[in-house]
Amino acid sequence: METKKCLECGTLIKGRADKKFCTDHCRNAHNNRLNKDSKNLIRNINNRLRKNYRILDSFPLRDNKTNTSRTKLIDKGFDFEYFTSTYTTKKGATYFFVYNLGYLPLEGGEYYMIVKRE
Repeated sequence: METKKCLECGTLIKGRADKKFCTDHCRNAHNNRLNKDSKNLIRNINNRLRKNYRILDSFPLRDNKTNTSRTKLIDKGFDFEYFTSTYTTKKGATYFFVYNLGYLPLEGGEYYMIVKRE
């Protein structure tokens, strides 16, 4: 019978023939180490998206929309570089969405309409 060693710590593995790690801890540690660089990038982007979502969600909506100024968004820490999708209307207006909450730059660029997509 072939003896296998844990890919993370080198301990002898007992159990299934296709088992690669001795414990869940070793499996998680191994995968975290392999994905460390890409996970930091993803984590940072997700944190920025989450912050933008919370800021948009902090504005009270009436009929799923409201208006606010660019200054108010920036003062709360909103980052216009991070959004999850865009929607362009037939008239050419482009909404920027962070999940189901979006914003539309109004004429002049100093004001924005915040909307909620159901």
